[in-house]
Amino acid sequence: MDVNIRFGTEADKAWLQSIDRHIDPEYIDFKLNHREILIAEHNDQAAGYLRLEYLWTKVPYIGLILVKEEYRGQGIGTALIQYLQTHLKQRGLTKLYSSSQVNEEEPQRWHRTKGFKETGIINGINEEGIGEVFFVKEL
Repeated sequence: MDVNIRFGTEADKAWLQSIDRHIDPEYIDFKLNHREILIAEHNDQAAGYLRLEYLWTKVPYIGLILVKEEYRGQGIGTALIQYLQTHLKQRGLTKLYSSSQVNEEEPQRWHRTKGFKETGIINGINEEGIGEVFFVKEL
């Protein structure tokens, strides 16, 4: 599949707000201005996105990776990760972190197939006391 990965722009804001309702619109502005949102496009249509966070202002962490259902399993998530890895390496960073809820087997399997290694669990951090599994990938 032909996919284009790019940093998000102001033109993406409405789409981002429609698919990520957990994020404040002002925070989307911040993320866009700091090049912390990646957009995946197929045939000039948004197919997915990745939101980068920084733990302690310096440790890169994937806050969210979302691929539209009709594009899943076609390499969109892989393309987003590869683009992000290149960007982070160019900035001299050596590790990338991510996570998944402990009850989400498919996202955990996806992380492992992309070269992430489990690095720990925080129990009870999510709603209903569900834990979070953390992953790290050497860049």
